[in-house]
Amino acid sequence: MNLLHRLLLCTLLAAIAGCATRPTAAPAAANAATSPPAPLLLVSIDGYRADYLQRGLSPTLQALADGGVRAESMQPSFPSLTFPNHYTIVTGLRPDHHGIVNNTMFDERLGKFSLGNRKAVSDGRWWAEGTPLWETASQHGLHTATMFWPGSEADIHGRHPDHWRPFDGKVTPDQRVDQVLAWLDLPVAQRPAFLTLYFDAVDHAGHAYGPDTPQVDAALRETDAALARLLRGLEQRGLADRINLIVLADHGMAPVPLDHSVLIDKLIPLDQVRTVSLGVLAGFNPKPGHDFAAVEAAMEKPQQHMQCWDKTRVPARLAYGSNPRVPQLLCLADAGWRITTGDYLAQKAKQGKTPSLGEHGYDNADPHMQALFVAHGPAFRQGLVVKPFPNVDVYPLMAHLLGLPPAANDGDYDAVSGMLKPAQR
Repeated sequence: MNLLHRLLLCTLLAAIAGCATRPTAAPAAANAATSPPAPLLLVSIDGYRADYLQRGLSPTLQALADGGVRAESMQPSFPSLTFPNHYTIVTGLRPDHHGIVNNTMFDERLGKFSLGNRKAVSDGRWWAEGTPLWETASQHGLHTATMFWPGSEADIHGRHPDHWRPFDGKVTPDQRVDQVLAWLDLPVAQRPAFLTLYFDAVDHAGHAYGPDTPQVDAALRETDAALARLLRGLEQRGLADRINLIVLADHGMAPVPLDHSVLIDKLIPLDQVRTVSLGVLAGFNPKPGHDFAAVEAAMEKPQQHMQCWDKTRVPARLAYGSNPRVPQLLCLADAGWRITTGDYLAQKAKQGKTPSLGEHGYDNADPHMQALFVAHGPAFRQGLVVKPFPNVDVYPLMAHLLGLPPAANDGDYDAVSGMLKPAQR
């Protein structure tokens, strides 16, 4: 019986028979200096909101959770956007500290950054304020491989993962899985000890159609089928009981009705400011020759469906605003709203398109933004559900699993060490 079937059978029988995955001998705590650590595979399902698991459309993922550790939810860092949170997960730093403060940014020295700007995305200078786990692993003699993880295309501090591929959205979930399995087929001396895998279908469906739609349900099924393919491949390679898996998300997703648009061009004279970003979190910088203080004073007054702050007055709990790349004026939409312009909406309508019907980037305490966290493997306890925790804590947990000294980070290993079997702590 393969791992997937065993996990599913245990899920079915657990309530009446206390079934668990086949017990395995717990290895000694990872110590790169004395013995190679168990491989660690970090899987991101972009946009997988924590409560999606309750839809019953992810049986493979549910089986992993039932046979391992599941968090009630995991809180993203602010802003709850894709690039900032993926880099937080592999550095343990909040966006304000690692410098990827938004999906769209401006830096006085480097210029403009956006997801579609391949030159910027692959420029290590944008990412240099953080030290990703693959860099530390490489420094300590471990091989690494990343499948589309944000930041892995860049030469951060002059280093790439040993194996990586530039992002290509046309690569199917199955092809992504097969690439990871191919890396695990390398000779032992070259085989990666730390790997990442990235899926984005759930996020795309959530944006295009909204989170509570058949299209998101279909994406959940598709992604779960890819996970099943991964587990079958691990079983075939004799790795199923020897690899630690962490499956998580960067953020959740909130529904945004078509008519829930804050038209920022009716509130700010956009020709008098430098617009850095629009969307859920809009950012503006001063423009020479104009009274930016007056713009800020007007916008920091109570607004409908959003809040605006000077970056020095962002609420402390968001841990955001000190990085030079954070725009001087920030406007954060209420959950279920977007910040845009009349011209943008008119352009969309002319193209026969609509704005996104699902969004993220909101206050990271909002229930819609809470993310998935599941862990399974020889180091993890079985059948454990833990309370919500912040995603900065994942990094020190992974560093411990690989026997690596963590770089300076904002996480707390002690807060998540209880997920591990006593011998692994």
